[in-house]
Amino acid sequence: MDAAAVQKKKTERLRAVMEVLAVSTKLGFTSFGGPVAHLGYFHNEYIKRRQWMDDRSYADLVALCQFLPGPASSQVGIGIGVMRAGLLGGIAAWIGFTLPSLIALVLFAYLLHGFDIAQAGWIHGLKLVAVAIVAQAVLSMGQKLASGRSRATIAILAMAVALLWPTAWSQIIIMILSAIAGMMLYKANDSELPAIRVPVRRSTATGSLILFVVLLILLPVLASSGSSHWLSVFDSFYRSGSLVFGGGHVVLPLLEREIVPAGWLSKGEFLAGYGAAQAVPGPLFTFAAYLGALMGGWFGAVVATLSIFLPAFLLVVGALPFWDMLRKRPGIQGALAGVNAAVVGILIAALYSPIWTSTILDGTDFAMAAILFACLAFWKAPPWLVVIIGALGGWLVSLFQAV
Repeated sequence: MDAAAVQKKKTERLRAVMEVLAVSTKLGFTSFGGPVAHLGYFHNEYIKRRQWMDDRSYADLVALCQFLPGPASSQVGIGIGVMRAGLLGGIAAWIGFTLPSLIALVLFAYLLHGFDIAQAGWIHGLKLVAVAIVAQAVLSMGQKLASGRSRATIAILAMAVALLWPTAWSQIIIMILSAIAGMMLYKANDSELPAIRVPVRRSTATGSLILFVVLLILLPVLASSGSSHWLSVFDSFYRSGSLVFGGGHVVLPLLEREIVPAGWLSKGEFLAGYGAAQAVPGPLFTFAAYLGALMGGWFGAVVATLSIFLPAFLLVVGALPFWDMLRKRPGIQGALAGVNAAVVGILIAALYSPIWTSTILDGTDFAMAAILFACLAFWKAPPWLVVIIGALGGWLVSLFQAV
């Protein structure tokens, strides 16, 4: 390959990385509503609008990230970035999606600590946007992944179990049982399954998985020596990010048990940031930035954020190259069909609780959510515009109610 061709390839790769960074940053500023809503935003932007992946591959990626510990929505974003532009694309996708909420929560720690903005009208409007986004994702994904009697039954049963048994482990058990049901019900080999392009060597993936395990074992040993406060902080946040199943809300008690008993923050300081974490877009794991900022300013925020997200990045990079090979096997395809149907059921359950139950409080809320849904589903309005409409509508409603 001559020098001009090499330079052209480098330029194309850089352009792809910058494109991933730009799109993920937009999502980082507009993706309100928690991890399930984020999957709806991703589906809208990455799949429907830009067609970076097909629906089936996206659903399979979501299924993989549901099985992995860590923040599932961030892992899906990292995976899309890796497949689009390699390792740098994965890093760009994570930075873009994470940085807006990181900055917002550090500013909360510095300037807005003690203000109850979680009850502001515009915040409630953004929650209504999340209702519309998730409803659209349920409709779109349900038509493709839960059609037919057996798949619809798996979806409904998954929804029922998720609502009746809302624990950190229920989602994992739902996925396992749905995979077993899928292997029994769907045995055909799908030769037309589109390949997932993963520009990561298997040696790199293996090294990533080994590094994940080595850090999980080695960090507590090094931290126990007491030689460095920040090494202990890194260890605590890394373990929390490595061992959490069930999403961002589950990581909060894990962090509380690591941070408060150690005397790094008071329980009041810890809880004060919870409302702020709910109020900003992006992953809930950036709550770590708030905690780190109170412990050590911007440096502490960066250390806490990097350490809690590092396991998620290592696991996604380590799993993706092998995942494309495994998903093409007939038994795995059947399992994925069951898991994908279950993902739709879990989305329905999340649409009801906590999103619907904590957001739709009266007829006004229902009417606004329906209007926002219509803007997305029928008028094809871009998500960023729907976010602005929701925030403005929530603020106006709060003004009228205050009169």
